[in-house]
Amino acid sequence: MAARSTQVKNGEIQMLLLKAAVAADLVITAFTGAALAQSKPPEIKIGITTFLSGPASVFGVPAKAAAEMIAEDLNKKGGIGGVPVKLSFIDEGAGGEALVSNYRRMVQDEKVDVTFASISSGSCNQLVPVAEDLKVMNFMWDCGAASILETKKYRYNFRTQANGTPEMLAVLVYLLKTKPDFKTIAVVNQDYAWGRESWEIFSTALKALKPDVQVLAELFPKFGAPDYSTEVSRLLALRPDVVLTTSWGGDLDTLVRQAGQRGLLQQSTFVLGIGESSIQRLGKDLPEGLIVGARGDHWFLHPEKKNDPAFKAFAEAFKAKTGAWPIYPVYHMAQAFTALQAAYDKAIKANGGNWPTREQVVDATSGTEFATGFGRPVTLRPEDNQGLEAQLVGVTKSFPGYDFKLLDNMMIFDPKVITNPAGVRSVEWLKTLKPEFVKMDVPTFKQ
Repeated sequence: MAARSTQVKNGEIQMLLLKAAVAADLVITAFTGAALAQSKPPEIKIGITTFLSGPASVFGVPAKAAAEMIAEDLNKKGGIGGVPVKLSFIDEGAGGEALVSNYRRMVQDEKVDVTFASISSGSCNQLVPVAEDLKVMNFMWDCGAASILETKKYRYNFRTQANGTPEMLAVLVYLLKTKPDFKTIAVVNQDYAWGRESWEIFSTALKALKPDVQVLAELFPKFGAPDYSTEVSRLLALRPDVVLTTSWGGDLDTLVRQAGQRGLLQQSTFVLGIGESSIQRLGKDLPEGLIVGARGDHWFLHPEKKNDPAFKAFAEAFKAKTGAWPIYPVYHMAQAFTALQAAYDKAIKANGGNWPTREQVVDATSGTEFATGFGRPVTLRPEDNQGLEAQLVGVTKSFPGYDFKLLDNMMIFDPKVITNPAGVRSVEWLKTLKPEFVKMDVPTFKQ
């Protein structure tokens, strides 16, 4: 009996100990969960690649100024989810090898939470697989090569704006609507990923929509070329009805000035596929009648936004800071920040109001729709992480009070109509278009 009594007491003691352990574990779990729920990082670190040197810096430096301005304003309002943001920058102008090395250092040593990379499609081609390998969320905030997201599905890479397909197709449809009778065309593009791919997109669509047009010349001067006399001479001799260039930054400025000095801009209809960012810099060197694309619906006098107080305040603040009105890389930078905030807000909500993990933020980013207030809303398509962004195209015209040309007869294209479906290569989709595609209804706005 004594032995049995001892066994009972031992069993009771073990049961009491077990209950105590379970209770303690619950308390610890509850305490840890509460601590984790309240645990926010001291800051969200954002690493940004942009051109800070070289000819493309005329494009990249304004983007840096915009990032600093947006971050400062964001932090004044409490940051993202109550956490301030901190920026660090890498110069894309340093070259490919240095870019990759600096990017790895920024992610691994500075431990940034997200990167915005890059401007150049060549840079994006280098950094997208690196971001995937390092498992860091990356927003391709400006590069346009469509193939990057068409050849592989990525988890950590998102494009927060359109790619070259809707950008080139919008410009081509505008050309066909406003100058339908041209018979010949030539192209002068930078010799790298964007220049080659944007022409492939444009020329493929042109063959589908107006197959009788003859291509007289395909000219690809090197990126950063200081002299276009050979190309200008060739085009003056060939006399194409239309000359297309999708060059940008300092390269585009140089090409336009040299072409204008020798009368080429008056001889042929010039189409600056993504020329909006050069309008202010070129000033009086840019004549009337040139067709200009804005790489999105980006224009400091956006016909649907120009009277909005917040839109006007941002444009005026940027001009006060930099001396120039915002250009499309400025608005693309704003889109990256807005997409990031939308992703964090969505992830926090999905996490019951608690601070999310990085993987939860990545999950939330896919499929996000966001509105910057500077143009129409953008959606990050969940099938391929590609941004769907409206496209604005117009023609240059002089207006009183401005020492540079403005855009007139602007059309804004619906991205769902001019973007290839997910899972279908751009070039293959463009081949299926019919001439009737040009008859699409597009709203037109006078300046």
